[in-house]
Amino acid sequence: KEGLLMLFCRKNPFLNKIFVLSLLCFCLGSLTGFTQEEKGIKEKEPAVQKERKGPLDPEKIYEQLELFANAIAIVDQNYVEDVDTKTLIYGAMKGMLNSLDPHSQFMNPEAYKEMQEDTEGKFGGIGIEITIKDNILTVITPIVGTPAFIAGIKAGDKIVKINKKSTKNMTLMQAVKWMRGKPGSKVNLRILRGQEKAFLDFTIERDIIKIESIKEKKIIKDGIGYIRVTDFQERSGTDLFKAIKSLTKDGMKSVILDLRNNPGGLLQAAVDVSDKFIKKGNVIVSTKGRKSDQNMTFRAREEEMERCPLVVLINEGSASAAEIVAGAVQDWNRGLLVGVKSFGKGSVQSVLPLKDGSALRLTTAKYFTPNGRSIQGTGIEPDITVRLPEQAQKEEDIKKKNGEDEEKDVQLEKAVSILQNTDLYQDLMNKKKDKEKDTKQEK
Repeated sequence: KEGLLMLFCRKNPFLNKIFVLSLLCFCLGSLTGFTQEEKGIKEKEPAVQKERKGPLDPEKIYEQLELFANAIAIVDQNYVEDVDTKTLIYGAMKGMLNSLDPHSQFMNPEAYKEMQEDTEGKFGGIGIEITIKDNILTVITPIVGTPAFIAGIKAGDKIVKINKKSTKNMTLMQAVKWMRGKPGSKVNLRILRGQEKAFLDFTIERDIIKIESIKEKKIIKDGIGYIRVTDFQERSGTDLFKAIKSLTKDGMKSVILDLRNNPGGLLQAAVDVSDKFIKKGNVIVSTKGRKSDQNMTFRAREEEMERCPLVVLINEGSASAAEIVAGAVQDWNRGLLVGVKSFGKGSVQSVLPLKDGSALRLTTAKYFTPNGRSIQGTGIEPDITVRLPEQAQKEEDIKKKNGEDEEKDVQLEKAVSILQNTDLYQDLMNKKKDKEKDTKQEK
């Protein structure tokens, strides 16, 4: 290795400094620090792909690094203006991560710091979760109660312009930066809505976005409890436990868990929430990646809370951790899923800090339900499909007049009607089990 390095530097002395910088960059790729919390009962599984045996071929490494360093040198010598070497390195790393998948990103120190602040559950913006889907900036879901939600932004909306700037080839980090801002300031979004096939313009006033895990809990009627989980944070499991205990004291005999427009969050929070409904020792979710240390199985570690009929509401805005909970409930026949197919975001991202304060957000594994179904790109199909009625396109048609024109929540109404009829609930559960048996026999 030393011989190759010296030979390379002698052949191209001008690149010596740049080569060292690029080599440093390359070496920083060998990192540790998997950010997902590893609590509860979990077990290792065999790697789904064979790990690379032995070290990388040094000649191939230096061959590629020489190409990279040559490109930097050419830019440094010939670009119309002076360019800082760090800027070039950052740009190269950004392009490298963007070429992998929509969820892998390079974060400079400023962006990494912003991300850390976001995990505290409070930031300035409009309140939407976004991703890159089919090469288009797409809304996963508006966060309930935020300016984007109130303005009428929907899951699946395509953001084609931010403040009249095209989002074509825009990264997620760039889009977030453009939509963030001081509370009270405004941002303009041009949306392409699939069903309506029309461009819609929104002017949204930014606000402080406070994310609460349990947004609402109440007894609806006839002992039917309702709990809306809007985000999966560190305390989600504890908050859900308290909500269930409180509603049980109020006479709850069955429960509706509303995961609609829930973009997900922490893996461990999804495990903690599922733990309240899944029998101790049963698999909740597994993660599988290229490296064996990323292959883990998470099992329920606590005794299930008082068992009662359960309906889980999902929609196209239910993603990631929300899909983990829905998948566990469905695979173990613990309850019924009502609504429409979930988003299908089933990959695991690890945040790996670098020495200069920047970080890599890297996709390292995928989620699988207890029955081994991949969530990524497919989503979770509900047991009972209930679609919301089409909303009017024109603004004057969707305005609420003195609260009288508010649309009925037909998905919630369906869940209530199922739980009001014990025989109907049990019949639907039995049919679901029979269908699963037939599917297994066919396989």
